[in-house]
Amino acid sequence: MLYREAGQFKTNYVADSAIFPLREDRIGLALIILAAYALAFFGSSFLLQAVLIPFLVFSLAAIGLNILTGYTGLLSLGTGAFMGVGAYACYKLMTAFPGVNVIVWIFVSGFFSAAIGALFGLPSLRIKGFYLAVATLAAQFFLQWCFIRIPWLVNYNVSGALDAPLRTLFGIPIMGPNATPQTRYLLVLTIVILLTWLASNLVHGRIGRMWIAIRDMDLAAELMGIRPLQTKLLAFAVSSYYCGVAGALLVFLWYGGAEYDVFNINQSFFILFMVIIGGLGSLIGSFFGAALIFILPIVLGIVLPAMLAPFGLSVGADVIEHLRFMIVGALIIFFLIVEPHGLARLWQIGKQKLLVWPFPY
Repeated sequence: MLYREAGQFKTNYVADSAIFPLREDRIGLALIILAAYALAFFGSSFLLQAVLIPFLVFSLAAIGLNILTGYTGLLSLGTGAFMGVGAYACYKLMTAFPGVNVIVWIFVSGFFSAAIGALFGLPSLRIKGFYLAVATLAAQFFLQWCFIRIPWLVNYNVSGALDAPLRTLFGIPIMGPNATPQTRYLLVLTIVILLTWLASNLVHGRIGRMWIAIRDMDLAAELMGIRPLQTKLLAFAVSSYYCGVAGALLVFLWYGGAEYDVFNINQSFFILFMVIIGGLGSLIGSFFGAALIFILPIVLGIVLPAMLAPFGLSVGADVIEHLRFMIVGALIIFFLIVEPHGLARLWQIGKQKLLVWPFPY
């Protein structure tokens, strides 16, 4: 038997409430983390720069949206704008205080995004559902207008773009043209692991139970003593914090510079699709959704030409892009109708089958 629960007894409350109660889960997670760090030394520059770094960044943004939409039940279409707030805040801070390590500003920039998210989350006490989605959509367009029309945000740069100056950590370049993909990947991976661990503790603790109570029935939660406004604003703030940090990582540790259009409405929808396909109310689902949405075009670009080459056929990039949208659209419809918990639920079902294999009866 690969994996079994029998015989693993819990003798105290801490063991009973552990996030990974099974020894096999803890060993598996440790192996995954070790393999992720090993890829920095054995993976190619293309794999690190074009695949793994953006995958981690979008996973972090999806975790942020999942906290708001999956755990609290509040729909947001302003994720891209909140990522932009984090990126612009990080740019202003590191140019105003160049002597402070940029990693500090990456984490601090999330607080600016959290404040803006909480501000636009104020209507959530009175409205929800479609109307709340429209309110966050207004935040998306308003913030994007600010990115375009306020030159102070880019230090009056004529191009209106954010650029990544050279920054080092212990003498090693981690930002700018001299930073290697390996160094940036290790930094992004460490930040994502740290924030995922923090999010896991939040959603499995008292705050997470408050969010879930608001999601399931806000009136009953209020009768139980949970304050809806504070709980919803906290969800908006935490969600926006994660999106802000993801935006800073996106610009300064992946792109190396960007313009306002990076944080448009399409970005918000793509991250929402990641959450829907990966699984609402699941942290691991955020990683699954980001992997499918972002890595799918890369896989299609490699697999389809290889499959069609023996027949003398070729496929263009536009066809692959159309296929990507068709597949993503079909998966969204499937998971919304058939399995709302997305790929995370299918993963859970697979684990349960391992519990009884090879003795299914």
